[in-house]
This record gives sequence, C-alpha cells and structure tokens, in this order.
Amino acid sequence: MNREVYNTIRKLADKYAKDLKNQVDLRIEEMKSDDNSHYLVYRVLGISNKEGNLIDLYQNKGRFLYKYAGAFLEEAAVYCMKYKYPNAAKIKIPNTLGTRPKKFEIDCLVGNIAHEIKWRDATTDGDHITKEHTRVKAISAKGYIPVRVMFYYPQRGQAKKIQETLETLYIGIGGKYYYGDSAWNYIKEFTGIDLLEIMEQIADSRE
Repeated sequence: MNREVYNTIRKLADKYAKDLKNQVDLRIEEMKSDDNSHYLVYRVLGISNKEGNLIDLYQNKGRFLYKYAGAFLEEAAVYCMKYKYPNAAKIKIPNTLGTRPKKFEIDCLVGNIAHEIKWRDATTDGDHITKEHTRVKAISAKGYIPVRVMFYYPQRGQAKKIQETLETLYIGIGGKYYYGDSAWNYIKEFTGIDLLEIMEQIADSRE
C-alpha cells in the first residue's frame, strides 16, 4: 500500500472526525436549552419524554453524520484521482440547455472524463431527474464523457427507481454509471489506489 496516500487520507479522516465531534458536541450543548414543549405531541403518540429526547438527539447527530460522511468520502475519492492525474480538477460548465442552474459543477474532470462522485444518493425528488438529465446532456454537449461514481446504493424502492432512471440516462448518452462494488473497483482501476482497503484499515484502527 502507498503509505503517502494512506497517511494523507488518514489525516483527512481525522480532520473530518474531529469536525464532526465538535459539531455534535456543540449541538448537544445547544439542545440543553431547547424548548421541548413539542414532547407533548410525542407523548400523545406513545413516545415518552426520554425516548423523544433521544430521537431528537440522534436526528441531529444523523444530519451532521450524513453531511460529513459524504464530504469526506467524496474528497478522498477526488484526492485519489488527483494523485494519479495531477491535472484533474473541479470545474463548472455553463448550462446551455436551460436557465436554472446557470452552471453545473463537475466534481473531477480528468481529460475528457467528467466525474460526478456521490457517497450515496437517496433522493426521491422527481425534479432531481430533470436536473440531472439536463446536467448530463450539457456535459456531453461540451465534449465530455459523464461518469457517475456512487459508493452506496439507496435502500428504498422509490429512490432505487430514480437511480435506475439515471443509470439508463448516463449509459444512453455514452457515459458510465458505477455504484456499490463497481464504484470502489472503478476508483482502484482508474487510480491504482485501493480506497476501500484504506477505509477499512482506518475504520479498524478506530476500534
């Protein structure tokens, strides 16, 4: 294993872990002075004050966790690409097919390969498909090959259907769509870095 790459991603993980803890600790402290009068409704629905407090606490923790988990994994994947391809970059291109948004962001452009990197995508919003359709067509019109790399596939039926539609869209326009094991394998084959193995080693070291 490349120790330089491992150490860099480890430092990145440590930074995100520290930032996550700070945010959670701050929110827990803020919650001590929250107005909990809404617990009345919880109790009406059979949820005790104690359980209601835990639900609110973990809902807040979950929001921060999802945010930091996604940001970390996406940054780690981009780092792997930039390590292998120093000219790789995040860029924005104009939306030539509509007015909203004015520009689309490409997470990591390597040559003519335009990567969109997601840790997961559990959206069930129909507008998401329309926006993504426009985005992929704009990327293709620019002469780039759209490639979607999503490490974790959604669990719920409606969200899965949206991802199936997006996969058809990417492939239909000449792009690629990788998720789950194929996403990890793509990063390994494209960059020569086994990001999954690095993640597993860092995770094991936390235990």
